[in-house]
Amino acid sequence: MSLADQIFIDMCRDILANGVSTEGEKVRPHWEDGSSAYTIKKFGVVNRYDLSKEFPAITLRKTAIKSCTDEMLWIWQKKSNNIHDLNSHVWDEWADENGSIGKAYGYQMGVKHAYKEGMMDQVDRVIYDLKNNPFSRRILTNIYVHADLHEMNLYPCAYSMTFNVTQKKGEEKLTLNAILNQRSQDILTANNWNVCQYAVLVHMLAQVCGMQVGELVHVIADAHIYDRHIPLVEELITRETHPAPKFWLNPEITDFYQFTPDDVRLDDYVTGPQIKNIPVAV
Repeated sequence: MSLADQIFIDMCRDILANGVSTEGEKVRPHWEDGSSAYTIKKFGVVNRYDLSKEFPAITLRKTAIKSCTDEMLWIWQKKSNNIHDLNSHVWDEWADENGSIGKAYGYQMGVKHAYKEGMMDQVDRVIYDLKNNPFSRRILTNIYVHADLHEMNLYPCAYSMTFNVTQKKGEEKLTLNAILNQRSQDILTANNWNVCQYAVLVHMLAQVCGMQVGELVHVIADAHIYDRHIPLVEELITRETHPAPKFWLNPEITDFYQFTPDDVRLDDYVTGPQIKNIPVAV
């Protein structure tokens, strides 16, 4: 069993056993048939993944590493808010007739601001500081911009990354750690997807900045399982588990903007079957 499997199983069991139901509340999400989408939720779930020990892809079912990497690069590298720049359809229902999701996600990452006698966006500022001021306690991004929320087709769920660099005793390379802050998460459909894509991001940034990877800490304010997902989750966490896959990142890439989804790979990735036709609340 991988550590990621154990974390996922324990988290799901805790939510199902000790979570709070939202049934009867006035909730925003709904199912395609128009009925309210209720959840069982836990507040303040914190999971820690040591990326130096294993890549945190669960083996209970397959996480599509290239697709989740593509979405991460859509936000962090392309800094796009248009689904036509994305190779999957996960954002289609939030896009307008032109493919835009409004001033959300990649749009916010690309907004430039004055820094170090020049103009930088949030991504370039992170890379600049990791290379030039790695021990700063101010290396972070934030895309939950209140002034622009009314122009976002979906409020950001994963909204902030905080980077922290340490020097481990006896090791020449610095270690890059990060915290992913998420206001809300649909555990079945999005949990390992988000964990994997931000683990890839930490690996990429560490490589281009000459560092080694450390911990990824995932903080979820509202970790929930939808009512129609409960039997799916109950079956999923009883499945056979397998050892963690081996992560490969193209070692030739030294510029963050040169990475593509083809530069990542999971080797020896043995998983259970995919869950098909998962109902999605909107």
